[in-house]
Amino acid sequence: MVAPDLGKLHRDKLALWLLVLVLLAAALFISLVVGVAIGSTNISPGTVFGVFTGSVTDKTIVSIVMDIRLPRVVLGAVVGAALAIAGVAMQGVFRNPMASPSILGISAGAAFGASLAIVLGLSVLSGSFAVPIMSFIFCLGTMLLVYGISRTGGIVPVETLLLAGIAVGSLFAALVSFMQYVAGEKLASIVIWLMGGLGGASWNQVLIATPLVIAGSLLMSLYARDLNLMTIGEEHASSLGVDTQKVILVLMVATSVVVAAAVSFSGIIGFVGLIIPHMIRMMVGPDHRILMPASILAGASFMIVTDAFARVVMAPAELPVGIVTAMLGAPFFLYLLRRRRHMMGW
Repeated sequence: MVAPDLGKLHRDKLALWLLVLVLLAAALFISLVVGVAIGSTNISPGTVFGVFTGSVTDKTIVSIVMDIRLPRVVLGAVVGAALAIAGVAMQGVFRNPMASPSILGISAGAAFGASLAIVLGLSVLSGSFAVPIMSFIFCLGTMLLVYGISRTGGIVPVETLLLAGIAVGSLFAALVSFMQYVAGEKLASIVIWLMGGLGGASWNQVLIATPLVIAGSLLMSLYARDLNLMTIGEEHASSLGVDTQKVILVLMVATSVVVAAAVSFSGIIGFVGLIIPHMIRMMVGPDHRILMPASILAGASFMIVTDAFARVVMAPAELPVGIVTAMLGAPFFLYLLRRRRHMMGW
């Protein structure tokens, strides 16, 4: 029997990874241009590209592209990337492909913080950032609460972390329901926020969310190798020199930061952190070194496309993008499960 050429196998794997990243990057660029072009006033992709390069100087078109649509599309890309890589991290930590960023209850905590700002006017800031800052604070606070509850004798068992996240998430979900019950005329604002959307996106929001998402994503990527080892079990990973408790803490903090940065401006948008990691895992395998960057690119493209669809499907009205991600994501996810169930060994 001829021994396999490990060097060639490694080169082939790297070539596949590079090809996937290039294709996903191209898809992201195309979706960005098309996302900017689509709207109440359709602008051709060529014109959009002309605005980017400076060859189109019509003030009205430039204003529509640069001041209204591009901030929304870029924010959508940031939100999609954040939710996708957070989903990868949570599925790795819990060794469960059905896990998502909401499994720690942080989305429910963010929703409660937003409802406090909407209904009671409680916030550390005023104006347009009142709701996002409360959402951000409660998102991170929920993570700390779940971690504190799960920590016993300096150790945080994954099973306890999961149960604590479900319990705390259920508590905050009940509190959000209570806030809706007493909201009165502000009920519509809470419901719309909970549905998720990118309306009203601005460059200020992009400038705030992007550095947080980049920092959290880079931090998660640094622990990709450790996460690979943890997928075979914490005990085995520890025997190979992985500080599993440190990895869990770092990934929880990084996940909470990127999710908080995303949902504070977009509201609750589900399914992205669940379906995107699955799709990419089927393409490139379970190695987190490629799974994380590929999911970032795919999540960004997915959010841009779904937001564009949300803007035109009921024009001139706008459908909340959270509804669209669920409507498109759930059937496609079930299709993938049925078609590729023989690959579900992870």
